Amino acid sequence: MFNQLIESKAKRQKMAGGTMFSLVLHTVLISGAVYATAKAGVKDDKAKAEKIQFVEMKKEPPKVPDKPPPPKEVVVKPPPPKGFQVLRAPLRIDIKIPEIDLTKAITNESDFSGKGVKGGTGSGVVGGIANTNQTYFEFQVEKPAEMLAESPKPKYPSVLESSGIAGEVQAQFVVSSAGKADMDSFKVLKSTNELFTQAVKNVLPRMKFSPAMIGGKAVNQLVQQSFQFAVPR
Repeated sequence: MFNQLIESKAKRQKMAGGTMFSLVLHTVLISGAVYATAKAGVKDDKAKAEKIQFVEMKKEPPKVPDKPPPPKEVVVKPPPPKGFQVLRAPLRIDIKIPEIDLTKAITNESDFSGKGVKGGTGSGVVGGIANTNQTYFEFQVEKPAEMLAESPKPKYPSVLESSGIAGEVQAQFVVSSAGKADMDSFKVLKSTNELFTQAVKNVLPRMKFSPAMIGGKAVNQLVQQSFQFAVPR
């Protein structure tokens, strides 16, 4: 029995030593696996960080709105000379009395005074000469340009209808010998609202005028026109 007890203790010592070795071995293996996994995670993070690239986008400079061209400078020439017209006798005299044309302008007796420059008019200016390619002021023409009654009118801007305000635009432009507004010479002298100005500019090319007259010829005239805008009702 004594021998059996000694043998029994020896077996328990061997089992205790094996258990310790197993624990140490497993600890080393687990630690190694944890370390390897941690290192792999760090490498992946570094690899991902290295792949990130920042690209700086170039900002486009702000676009500057194009300025409208300035109105065309109008060169005004003097009107026809102050003088007189010359009556010429007809080469052929009709026996039949012609019908009276009431649409023709009344003869101005001052045009036949015999004073001044031959071919001029009584209302002309000394030294002036008629030129249909030039532009004249209102006081320099015999008959100023006028807007025709059937000519289209500017429309009141619909955006401003709720505001209930009236408006006015004073514009300056040249009426050509053909009775059309020259938009290159358009200039705003006064405006109560930019929308009113735009309404005038939209319709002005379609407006019709009777051209200014000098010596029976249509000429260009610089005019100043006022456009009134009443609130629609």
